[in-house]
Amino acid sequence: MEFSLYDMAVKQLEKAAKYLDIETGILEILKKPKRELIVNIPVKMDNGEIKVFTGYRVQHNDALGPFKGGIRYHPTVNLDEIRALAMLMTWKTALMGLPFGGAKGGIKCNPKFLSKSELERLTRRYTYAIREYIGPNIDIPAPDVYTDEQTMAWMADTYSKLVGAWRPGVVTAKPVQIGGSHGRIEATGLGVVVVAREALKILGFKASEVTVAIQGYGNVGYWAAYYLHKWGFKVVAVSDSKGGIFNPEGLNPIKVKEHKSRTGSVINCPKAINISNEELLELEVTLLIPAAVENVITEKNANNVKAKIISEGANAPITPEADRILNERGVFVIPDILANAGGVTVSYYEWVQSLQRYWWDKEEVLDKLENKMIKTFHEVYKFSKERKISMREAAYMLAIDRVAKAIKLKGVWP
Repeated sequence: MEFSLYDMAVKQLEKAAKYLDIETGILEILKKPKRELIVNIPVKMDNGEIKVFTGYRVQHNDALGPFKGGIRYHPTVNLDEIRALAMLMTWKTALMGLPFGGAKGGIKCNPKFLSKSELERLTRRYTYAIREYIGPNIDIPAPDVYTDEQTMAWMADTYSKLVGAWRPGVVTAKPVQIGGSHGRIEATGLGVVVVAREALKILGFKASEVTVAIQGYGNVGYWAAYYLHKWGFKVVAVSDSKGGIFNPEGLNPIKVKEHKSRTGSVINCPKAINISNEELLELEVTLLIPAAVENVITEKNANNVKAKIISEGANAPITPEADRILNERGVFVIPDILANAGGVTVSYYEWVQSLQRYWWDKEEVLDKLENKMIKTFHEVYKFSKERKISMREAAYMLAIDRVAKAIKLKGVWP
């Protein structure tokens, strides 16, 4: 039986809730988003034609603070996916101890076939359509799949024009020149490998004997590779949507990125052999980082995964059934709500800086991030050992308990 991404998110919630003292009514609140917006956005294309795009913004829960979550532009964007990712953001911010709730947004489109001016008009119209439901103290968007700091600059400018004053705190991951934070670009990838490094220490691996495969060579995958290489780990395989490359002697992440910039893909990179994304997931490596899309490790290929540690750079890259198989096989899985929380953590730092109009240097930001990731990792690891449960179960239980307690303390009113 096929489960939707949202069904899987609810099942994970229910599984964690079984071990927590959560009232039935509060659990029902947690299962459903607080608000779902569907907006149809007319956009004038460069050729004068008008096209209507469908956009979404789902606000799951704000018991701990303003809604927080990215906005993706992709042909497969749908309400179910956005609902699920909004819920995951609630757990992610709660786990990291950030004063945020969870949200997610997206527009069903193919940005590869839109010009920059069309993307700008689409972004500004979308911002206008959801203007009443976002704001520095209401809901703070950020980039996601196929959106970036330029998208956030357009959003911030549009919102600020509508309210009549510059409000840099309305979005995060803006360009540094207009109030963004140093360190935000590399934050997610760095966070993914900081927690992986802690897991490698716990399991007794030395840097010189560690091999790594990374699926996805966008922003997250590249920075993960960059820092691992810098720390002396051997990155032997990386991939993008067109395929992957493998070199048992190790790859230079910077040279691979330069090759991708020139050719549009990592494939055919000098001194490496081409492999498929499926082959990359099944390589005999110490550490595997799925940093592309959801549901890439399923019950069909979970038994073929040979990595000792998996750090989830993407959201929900492992299905629940595959997660059970990996857990039974003793694979150490660092769940997405912990592993890829570096981005939202630095987004929180950016939000604080924007509200105060006082900005920190890059070293300070990345030091704060690293300390936060290490602290939370060990908190989850300790809890998992005490309860004799997986890292995923521990992370979910800690996060869900915090949100449930906040709802109970505030009460349901009116």
